[in-house]
Amino acid sequence: MKYVVILGDGMADWPLDELQGETPLFRARTPVMDALAKVSEIGTVSTIPDGMAPGSDTANLSVMGYDPKKYYTGRSPLEALSIGADMKETDVVYRCNIVTLSENDGAYEEQIMIDHSSDEISTEEATILLEAVCKELSNPAFRFYTGTSYRHCMIWDRGESFDLTPPHDILTRTIGDYLPENEALLYMQKRSYEILKKHPLNTERKKKGLNPANSFWFWGAGTKPILTSFEDIYHKKGVMISAVDLLKGIAVGAEMDRILVEGANGGLHTNYEGKAEAAVEALTKKGYDFAYVHVEAPDEMGHQGSISKKIQSIEYLDNRLIRLIKEGLDAAGEDYRMLILPDHPTPIKVRTHVAEPVPYLLYDSTAPRSHNWCYNEKEAAESGNRVEHGWDMMKYLFAESGR
Repeated sequence: MKYVVILGDGMADWPLDELQGETPLFRARTPVMDALAKVSEIGTVSTIPDGMAPGSDTANLSVMGYDPKKYYTGRSPLEALSIGADMKETDVVYRCNIVTLSENDGAYEEQIMIDHSSDEISTEEATILLEAVCKELSNPAFRFYTGTSYRHCMIWDRGESFDLTPPHDILTRTIGDYLPENEALLYMQKRSYEILKKHPLNTERKKKGLNPANSFWFWGAGTKPILTSFEDIYHKKGVMISAVDLLKGIAVGAEMDRILVEGANGGLHTNYEGKAEAAVEALTKKGYDFAYVHVEAPDEMGHQGSISKKIQSIEYLDNRLIRLIKEGLDAAGEDYRMLILPDHPTPIKVRTHVAEPVPYLLYDSTAPRSHNWCYNEKEAAESGNRVEHGWDMMKYLFAESGR
């Protein structure tokens, strides 16, 4: 038996007036998921423990079978594992987004958060900008590491951990109320803005109609994580397929292998087919028992507040990834169980994450069921199937326990 999780990050949503009370998942054309639903179990699962922030960090840990209350030490340290940063027990790690601020005539505190991703800036361009700032700011106490696209890390030697606001939570707001109180962190953000808003690369981006990547933004502080080996817990040889450092870092911590797919970038136009091919090959030819395939695009489109692009990302996920994985496993004659779900909702109305149950679909190729339902938030909730703790979902996938 082979096992695969397909995680559409932030795919769940709220009903929208613009869609006549439907969600993007409901409205999207998803013939593969809907056909699977009719022969599968669907239901809802709570991935965020009570009292914890609804992030992709806590939620994906949960889906992968790790209770965040026990294992979570912060988001950025997980990303730093992927980047290969050298962390000590006394280090504090921060995510360092390169964001777009409004560049109005006021002081730094009066700028408006325009875009948390700087138009999904390429890693190549972000690296140039990061290096321009780090020439001045890097020192033994503060070390910067290049990640993917707009997502980077800063490690503070013997630093302090401050609860700072993610930039995607304050889109369109003035940043003054959300700035670090710590003088060193605030200085670095302000100085990065002074350097980057004048950088020639940003001048060229503006000419092309792209948002300038003009400021660092620190958040997601944490300390070095310690995860138990996934294989030791579940006795399955697993592989992670994702474009984002957070998921790749979780894999490093869990001692899972990673497959890096060319053209996978965490955006709407990521390499869906490449991820599908990698998953099928891993499960059918490379000896892996379990594949975790993560797609960031629905979450990014939710943060952007784009209904049409979120629908498109879900349709791409259905046709260009899930269909190919199912066809590949079927053609190989493999028995398999497939779990499809988001990690958390990213509602268009609020453009950030919320801690609400998400719909899941669990398909077993050896035991098809017979239902009339389709895969969406409404019908999953109406099914009556409910998993209270997300970290139990992995045991359920492996048929080690019932709901």
